[in-house]
Amino acid sequence: MKYIKPFISEIPWKYSWYYSAMSLFESQSENRQSGEPERCLQANNREFNTLFGYPNNTIKTSKYNVLNFLPLNLFEQFQRLANAYFLILLFLQLIPQISSLAWYTTVIPLMVVLSITAVKDAIDDLKRHQNDNQVNNRSVLVLTNGRMKEDKWMNIQVGDIVKVENNQSVTADMLLLSSSEPYSLTYIETAELDGETNLKVKQAISVTSDMENNLKLLSAFDGEVRCESPNNKLDKFAGILTYKGKNYILDHDKLLLRGCVIRNTDWCYGLVIYTGPDTKLMQNCGKSTFKRTHIDHLMNVLVLWIFLFLGSMCFILAVGHGIWENKKGYYFQNFLPWKEYVSSSVVSAILMFWSYFIILNTVVPISLYVSVEIIRLGNSYYINWDRKMFYAPKNTPAQARTTTLNEELGQVKYVFSDKTGTLTQNIMIFKKCSINGTLYGDVYDKNGQRVEVSEKTEKVDFSYNKLADPKFSFYDKTLVEAVKRGDGRVHLFFLSLSLCHTVMSEEKVEGELVYQAQSPDEGALVTAARNFGFAFRSRTSETITVVEMGETKVYQLLAILDFDNVRKRMSVIVRTPEDRVMLFCKGADTIVCQLLHPSCRSLGDVTMEHLDDFAIEGLRTLMVAYRELDNAFFQAWSKKHSEVCLSLEDRENKISNVSEEIEKDLMLLGATAIEDKLQDGVLETIITLNKAKIKMWTLTGDKQETAVNIAYACNIFEDEMDEIFIVEGKDDETIWQELRSARAKMKPESLLESDPVNSYLTMKPKMPFKIPEEVPNGNYGLVINGYSLAYALEGNLELELLRTACMCKAVICCRMTPLQKAQVVELVKRYKKVVTLAIGDGANDVSMIKAAHIGIGISGQEGMQAMLNSDYAFCQFHYLRRLLLVHGRWSYNRMCKFLSYFFYKNFVFTLVHFWYAFFSGFSAQTVYDTWFITFYNLVYTSLPVLGLSLFDQDVNETWSLRFPELYEPGQHNLYFNKKEFIALETTYWTMISHFFIWGSLGFYFCVLFFLYSDGLCLMFPNVFQFLGVARNILKLPQLWLSLVLSVVLCMLPVIGYQFLKPLFWPVSVDKVIDRIHHCMRHPLPPPIRTKVKHASSRRSAYAFSHKQGFGALITSGKTMKGKPKKSSLLKK
Repeated sequence: MKYIKPFISEIPWKYSWYYSAMSLFESQSENRQSGEPERCLQANNREFNTLFGYPNNTIKTSKYNVLNFLPLNLFEQFQRLANAYFLILLFLQLIPQISSLAWYTTVIPLMVVLSITAVKDAIDDLKRHQNDNQVNNRSVLVLTNGRMKEDKWMNIQVGDIVKVENNQSVTADMLLLSSSEPYSLTYIETAELDGETNLKVKQAISVTSDMENNLKLLSAFDGEVRCESPNNKLDKFAGILTYKGKNYILDHDKLLLRGCVIRNTDWCYGLVIYTGPDTKLMQNCGKSTFKRTHIDHLMNVLVLWIFLFLGSMCFILAVGHGIWENKKGYYFQNFLPWKEYVSSSVVSAILMFWSYFIILNTVVPISLYVSVEIIRLGNSYYINWDRKMFYAPKNTPAQARTTTLNEELGQVKYVFSDKTGTLTQNIMIFKKCSINGTLYGDVYDKNGQRVEVSEKTEKVDFSYNKLADPKFSFYDKTLVEAVKRGDGRVHLFFLSLSLCHTVMSEEKVEGELVYQAQSPDEGALVTAARNFGFAFRSRTSETITVVEMGETKVYQLLAILDFDNVRKRMSVIVRTPEDRVMLFCKGADTIVCQLLHPSCRSLGDVTMEHLDDFAIEGLRTLMVAYRELDNAFFQAWSKKHSEVCLSLEDRENKISNVSEEIEKDLMLLGATAIEDKLQDGVLETIITLNKAKIKMWTLTGDKQETAVNIAYACNIFEDEMDEIFIVEGKDDETIWQELRSARAKMKPESLLESDPVNSYLTMKPKMPFKIPEEVPNGNYGLVINGYSLAYALEGNLELELLRTACMCKAVICCRMTPLQKAQVVELVKRYKKVVTLAIGDGANDVSMIKAAHIGIGISGQEGMQAMLNSDYAFCQFHYLRRLLLVHGRWSYNRMCKFLSYFFYKNFVFTLVHFWYAFFSGFSAQTVYDTWFITFYNLVYTSLPVLGLSLFDQDVNETWSLRFPELYEPGQHNLYFNKKEFIALETTYWTMISHFFIWGSLGFYFCVLFFLYSDGLCLMFPNVFQFLGVARNILKLPQLWLSLVLSVVLCMLPVIGYQFLKPLFWPVSVDKVIDRIHHCMRHPLPPPIRTKVKHASSRRSAYAFSHKQGFGALITSGKTMKGKPKKSSLLKK
């Protein structure tokens, strides 16, 4: 029975050729229809492969190079309408007939703005270049002229044969040829691709595995490969290898993808199929886009309106000038002669139009953009300097990698988050267990009161066990005592955990065991058994070696009945050293309970109560049971099992049915509880974001049940939800029905033709259009897998998906490719017109980080790709709460006040010229002297508004976090939009605020007296012509009365509006502010911190999420170092 698997694995080459070939033919047909040819290549033949023009292995994530930086960066910057406007203004100022201001008054500020932005963009792109160079210049061994030569990654080409060694990253997408492991198995870790850290196994085809590491055979290998063209499907590959006149089917299990890391394999050889931008990793990376905030877009619209307003003013003044010249100026030429190029009042009016266009340009001053960049830079430094976002264990502060998106942080409506490494640490901890009706894992004080585990809690001492893992922690000493006193059930429980698994063990140093598990859960269970005295030490295809309480015992492995999606359990059958045949089983409680012997009913009830307690704490659980088998019964079953394993039809179902015959009448041992450790503060952060009306979508490459379990554990999903909809259709029609059915329950009227959204969509509005918010009749969640999502993202279903998903409080998308993550983000961006934020820690998250309005990279376990492609970076997910609710909200509020004030003061300044024109014959004369115009924006009015924009706080950070409702105005952009237009309003006065405001006012008078001083006027009479004006005018009481009346009249409407608005037009924020003021007057006692429990009936998440393991490989003998001879296979 043990060598059935190798025999079976040869059969498909003969019997499934037709089906595999048809699958490849269909794939090629699709490629031809889309205009993409299939890929053809030959091993060790660069001359042949270069004919097809395949790219080399260089990757490029940067945007610019030396040649295109200047034109491309200027093109991006001139997308800002105001920058383009000032460029046009500069050309106008070069025309002497219409220019009343010197050209350098525009060109210098414009150059400063463009230069500052260009330098910032260049620095950002230089970092991307450095990262690209670091990757492209990595070393790899490539087969050249019969020997291995070290070369750079970027020089690798399609058709090359490369050697990758243990713990090295795979250079390019390559066909596995051979490896150091038996049957050319290769173990890989795919964290960079799908976020999963558990091991996966790949296997070379037999015709190439025989070459092993024989360089002569590898150099002579001239196989030809025909396969599908480059695409982004991580789990799909179809091809044919032609070698020595025979064809061999290639599939995904033979392909090593770029980004994978080789584990537990000394070396492997591969034939390069896809390189550089053609690799599946790069196909999923998405494109770098120039990100601009919603306020930037709004400013462009407002600037366009102001242009129209400016044109209207210039037209009115030009008409006025034409009338004045026609009626008065024409007859006044003796005193004011016309220029020689002015032939009539019409010509004079046309020229005057452009003169006023230059004079009135201050209505949109270029200093606006300089000031905006300064404000954004200052708020970025606040993020970098925030000690509460500093992660001490890694000595890493939060980092604002861009300065252009700060106010966007205060407007986020949707957060798209990765799971593994972002919400979770991907660390499984053996937390508690139930053995024979006794619960272990809780800690009690001397008075018998249960206490919470903390850093100060004393750990169990495992020093008595030489093989114990020093990293393992447990706090309940009663379990160790039960082990030491020889409790039979406890021993049997841990023996079961040490035998019933598919973990691989390495012991390179005596006594130091290293486990490689298919999933972190299995590793945690086997490590727990190891520490409690039952250490799994090694395995062969026929035996399992366990060190039990210091004594080494060898168990004969008779069978492994592995996990699959249907069974949700696994069993091993072993023969003990005492010649007893034992079956050990672990699995989901809902499954194992049905397999228990009737005598276990009372014990089962107690264990189920413990499982309920574990579920309340959000722990992942398994039930453990065993059965002693009669030898004759086992032999008869083994014969039947061997027969169904040879079956060619419906083999999986037959094996499952035979397994059920032996997995019954089990005796219950207990249950395990594993904590899938969340990142610190995740639960509290998500609760806070929910209160801030921010919707949370989890986009993960992980399995569905794992993702759902984590969603419950961190409060994305709640047990109080009315329903969780699961979309798992395999075709368009099924998925459409599932989505419609979900929407019918959430909002039945949304299916009617009379529904406003349906009526709007039937009009077929032009793109881009916005789908309004639809309010459901309760709280719902949605789960959809990547396979179904591939259909749902197509044109005829994407709106159904979007409408259904956006009605839900939370959405989980699992088994997603990196590109699908970006597509989901783009879908929401395209139709909802809200600010999106994506957060992740792996290379598989890069595409969605680039796609979202704001991308956040977490410096985690999965490399630096996410961080390097992000806009903001930090080490812990819970910093997101502070980034949005404190820094984001403050930045948004400050920017809105700044823009409102800036437009206000410049309109006031400019409209004076408009009014003065009626008193100066519309002659384009300035009412202010040149120095006042120069200093107005630069000095007199810049510092107060900059002080406001850098230091203002409506409430401090404590209240911002305690009342997340304050965040809502930013989501709807209530403070600065096409309707709002408020004046200066400072709510947080500091010494700097006072200094800037009163200092600017005082500085104005100082400069005024200096410019109009006697000495300066006498020294430069042609420049300073207003001798004694300031001294004389400031003596007049009428001036001061006018100033006071002007200030009062200007402020009265604003004060009145601020007073009446909360009374007659209150919004939720006003009510929250009132509550904060009340709390400040009557402080509340500090809140009592209690542990938030997860009240859920969900259990056995591990068993539900665990996929088929290495059981078949183990029993086949393929994992063992010594290969059995082919003749021995037939004998068995």
